[in-house]
Amino acid sequence: MTVTHRGTRSEATFGFEIRVALGLAAGPIVALGFTRFAYALLLPAMRTELGWSFTAAGGMNTANAVGYIIGAATAAVWARRLGANRAFTGGLVVSAAALVLSGLTDTYPLLAVLRFIGGLATAITFVLGSALAARAHRGGSHRHAATLVAIYMAGVGIGIIVSGIAVPTALSGWGTGAWPAGWIIMGILAALLVPAAWWAVRQVPAPGPAPAGTERAPLKPLVPLFAWYILFGAGYVSYMTFVIALLEEQEVGFGGSAAFFITLGAASAIATLFVWGRIIARLQRGYAPALISLVVAIGVLPVLLADGMAPALVSAVVFGSSFMAGPTAATILARRMLPAHGWTSGIALLTVAFSLGQAIGPLVAGLLSDMDGGIKLGLWLSEVLLLIAGGIALTQRHVEPSAAAHPASS
Repeated sequence: MTVTHRGTRSEATFGFEIRVALGLAAGPIVALGFTRFAYALLLPAMRTELGWSFTAAGGMNTANAVGYIIGAATAAVWARRLGANRAFTGGLVVSAAALVLSGLTDTYPLLAVLRFIGGLATAITFVLGSALAARAHRGGSHRHAATLVAIYMAGVGIGIIVSGIAVPTALSGWGTGAWPAGWIIMGILAALLVPAAWWAVRQVPAPGPAPAGTERAPLKPLVPLFAWYILFGAGYVSYMTFVIALLEEQEVGFGGSAAFFITLGAASAIATLFVWGRIIARLQRGYAPALISLVVAIGVLPVLLADGMAPALVSAVVFGSSFMAGPTAATILARRMLPAHGWTSGIALLTVAFSLGQAIGPLVAGLLSDMDGGIKLGLWLSEVLLLIAGGIALTQRHVEPSAAAHPASS
């Protein structure tokens, strides 16, 4: 009877922790699903109404990524000043406000500033949310802890699905001139998630004290991983920024764009929850990042080699099922190859590297898209960068945490 009672209590506790993880998932829903990726859905309408070049369009995502770099680099500072709970929730509030305000102006500099602020706020929320999700499990089960982190990361796919329904519905009903309504809708939906996020952060146990006398773990053994992450970020975000514009050129319509985005988001959520965590856990060295880069590169190919909805949906499934495995792999490898006291700094710096790639990629892809080759020329940049990234990942060697903390003098 006692064993059964304890088992039941443990299951009830884990069920509660799942609800906490779902509340925390508001972070990636807003940070990536709304603020980052909904822009791809609104971009064709904004280009039509505002007369932007692809370079100008890519510059908007670069502004967002620059804000994201600064936010990722300073997330720990905000957590110390405000507390992780307040900084996480405050970032959501600021992100929601930036989304709404983006629908109230058509001035390029103001929109760029709002994209920058959105990137800054969402990076703080996403980085701190990752740490909160990792602490959400109160027991010692590695499987349960990994499940909670996977639920958190699956928020990206959920956000993509929601934006894939809301934005095309608004544009199909009101026309391209309704792009401001798309931003406002995203902002309202983000604001509605704040109470759930605030409840969730209050349920997460406080972190334990840092060990006395610990030194910062050297990150030199992870140089190939950092280089991979920069190129991977540049490659995947260039595709995410301009693929909807390519489909619009092929006249797939708002319904086609919605179907593409919903398929991509569903594939991302399902694969993040059920597939990639197990694969990454089994692969050593840099094999997991290399495999992920290859699968994502394969996912880009269908829209480059053929037009229409069929190749687009194939691309959505393959690309969608793999692109969020990149952040998952970076986090797992940092935890595996760095001592515990170096996890926070290692993951934070990896996030900065990822953001750097996301700042450069859309701008260069936009410049290429303005040339004679059009959008497909810009998307070929994604293909090249992803393949190079995979090759670099293969040079990453496995490092024991003790070796990272005390590298051999030779």
